[in-house]
Amino acid sequence: MSKPTKPASTRHKSSTEAVHSGRDPSASYGFVNPPVYRGSTVVFPTLDALMARDQPYTYGRRGTPTVSALQEAICKLEGGDATFLTASGLQAVTTSLLAFVEAGDHVLITDSVYQPTRHFCDTVLARLGVTTTYYDPCIGSDLAALITPQTRVVFTESPGSQTFEVQDIPAISEIARTHNLWHVTDNTWASPLYFDALAHGADVSIQAATKYIVGHADAMLGAITTNTRAKPQVLRMHGALGVCPGSEETYLGLRGLRTLPLRLERHFRSALEIASWLEARPEIERVLHPGLPNDPGHAIWKRDFTGASGLFSAVLSPAPREAVAAFVDSLEFFGMGYSWGGYESLILPFDPRSYRTATKWEYDGQALRFHIGLEDVDDLKTDLEAGFARFNAARQS
Repeated sequence: MSKPTKPASTRHKSSTEAVHSGRDPSASYGFVNPPVYRGSTVVFPTLDALMARDQPYTYGRRGTPTVSALQEAICKLEGGDATFLTASGLQAVTTSLLAFVEAGDHVLITDSVYQPTRHFCDTVLARLGVTTTYYDPCIGSDLAALITPQTRVVFTESPGSQTFEVQDIPAISEIARTHNLWHVTDNTWASPLYFDALAHGADVSIQAATKYIVGHADAMLGAITTNTRAKPQVLRMHGALGVCPGSEETYLGLRGLRTLPLRLERHFRSALEIASWLEARPEIERVLHPGLPNDPGHAIWKRDFTGASGLFSAVLSPAPREAVAAFVDSLEFFGMGYSWGGYESLILPFDPRSYRTATKWEYDGQALRFHIGLEDVDDLKTDLEAGFARFNAARQS
């Protein structure tokens, strides 16, 4: 749970909060950054203190000053009541879902959800007697028709992290409130800098802090931020599961957070430029980026979001596998791998047809997810142009 390191203050602009929240040089002998606390055992001065357990820290798993610093900073950015750190983004998702369900319950999950979240619902939750209905991410207020007396949670992810459908979060939040459901949202793509999930009605905002908060592809971390209503449930489950991040990973999250506004703006601008450029390429059938004016989700994105991240997808024109391999295998600046949010550009082929159940993927060409890093945009275009030349040559041979 978040333990403030200095007196609470008003919520400032996100760039200011990213620099100043979660640190108090006067408590660290004047050093700008809080120290890294590594520890398990915390000693108590007296028997009374041990029995009362009322000192700020009682055991390493339940938090350290380093953990509290990052929790405070993220909580400030999210505008929440409490933030809880986890060892990964997926652990933030699973801890949040388990906090609100029990055997016999029902959850509504967007069909565009992060695939490991779907796997958790289909395996662990199913084994615990919790049923899942996947819904069209563009359903909006029609979601009410899917609610049953057993429904407890609505889970959103806007936009979806592969196919980028933008959900009407205010409409879904209103439905959740009306039916006394919990609304949990994965806000990793935009981060609280570009989408204020709690202000738009969510009870819980999840971030895979591995991505943009860490920002350097060198640590795994997750964050759960709650409003006042959801805090007790998440606090109990977080403690019961023994969830805790590593000391070094937490420090790397703190370090990355300080430059998040600058990095995310660069990711946003560069990705939008690359996405616009790809739209004009004859090798591309469709670009999936809500920041583009002709994207189906653009109107909602423009209404609710203040920016975008470096992640989007595109669909190649139908071509043999050899042509796709010729395109991606020899790219100089685009690594091929999972995750995203680091300073480096990435590309990942994907096919959602094997796991989408409520919606249908209509494209025959290979889908590619792009993460645009901090490299020079012209260099990235040159790299992709060379890839398209290889793609066309292989397609014609």
